[in-house]
Amino acid sequence: MLLTEKISKNNFYAYLWHAAFLALAKNFMDVDTIIPSMLIDAGGTPFHIGLLTAIMVGGTSFSQLFFTPLLSNKARKKGFLLLGINIRVVALLGLGLLLYWQSAKSGNATTIWFIFILMTLFSVSGAFAGISYSDILGRSLLNKQRKPFFSLRQVFSSIGILLSAYFAGIVLVGFDYPDNYAWLFIIAAAGLATASLGFWKIQEIPGPKLAIRGIKEYLDIIFHEIKTNKRLSSYLLLVNSLGISLALMPFLILYGKEMYGITNADVGTYLMLKVIAGVITGSFLFYYSKKIKYTPILYAITIISLFIPLSLLVYSNPAVFGLYFFLGGVIFTLYKISIESILLEVSDNQNRTVYIGVVGAGSILPVIFPIFGGWLVPKFGFDVFFLLFAFIILFSIIFIRRLNCLK
Repeated sequence: MLLTEKISKNNFYAYLWHAAFLALAKNFMDVDTIIPSMLIDAGGTPFHIGLLTAIMVGGTSFSQLFFTPLLSNKARKKGFLLLGINIRVVALLGLGLLLYWQSAKSGNATTIWFIFILMTLFSVSGAFAGISYSDILGRSLLNKQRKPFFSLRQVFSSIGILLSAYFAGIVLVGFDYPDNYAWLFIIAAAGLATASLGFWKIQEIPGPKLAIRGIKEYLDIIFHEIKTNKRLSSYLLLVNSLGISLALMPFLILYGKEMYGITNADVGTYLMLKVIAGVITGSFLFYYSKKIKYTPILYAITIISLFIPLSLLVYSNPAVFGLYFFLGGVIFTLYKISIESILLEVSDNQNRTVYIGVVGAGSILPVIFPIFGGWLVPKFGFDVFFLLFAFIILFSIIFIRRLNCLK
């Protein structure tokens, strides 16, 4: 089956359906605000915050190492995509029902254990689905439709997220813990299930079978690709340095709880600011998608990521604390659009699935840094954490130059 204009257009709208309804669910399970706030309210420590952030931000990519050999041997991956999404729905629904049922049944320790178990299942199944998602997407859209799709997807997502942010804030402050989080996750499960209906409409173009026999052979392929493709190695180093920018906002929630005593209403406001930033940034990139290259976007992420921690070191004021979540929304949007798009540029239809696994296996620092940060903050304070964060981000400038994005 060849990719025609008609099939590409069908898939374009199928993926947009998923993006729109995922957006309506996303704020009810936001990894930067809702989930860390829930964990803190459940009695979580800074180490718990760091560990859960590592699982949800970096661990998902790392787990792709184990799934890629299996999926690389499959010409069609739509069934695996739907399987991963459905497991995520079950995990969210399970967490919501657990929190609702356990509100008067057990203590914080038990709740935290189940939060980690179900959130790990949620994240790992997302990594499993993500491999199929990216590979099918790369084969389902014509090249001329990719950048408009990523930008328009972000616009649709941001608008949906903006609507859901309002309702998520109402649920967050309208109920006491843990009922508020229970309803948030139940609604998120329903939204994610609806979003997955878009994938049933996809007309998948079969891909090549790589016939990888086990992890050892796959690791040999990974090392060979890294040695022979300099752009891939630069991309890996960029993901490891600039990728920690996505781990900052959960620690900002922790900072706000400890330093300012922020409330659930404040968390709802920060979520809204993050979403508004995503709408503005996504709309801007969509409008100028044919003019803006990825290199300036990566530099913008670096500069903003440096500004947040350094400004907190110089001037800490609760009155302007929300600004950092607005900037965090800009970082999140720019990073998600650019890093996924660049992977499509670095790879091709023959090696894309392998490269997804390469990136997952090589995403070491986004896994280690949040865990280390969770240990570092109680020992040495936020100042040392912010300085270390800024130091690592600085290295991304080198790798951006080496990557030399052409588009």
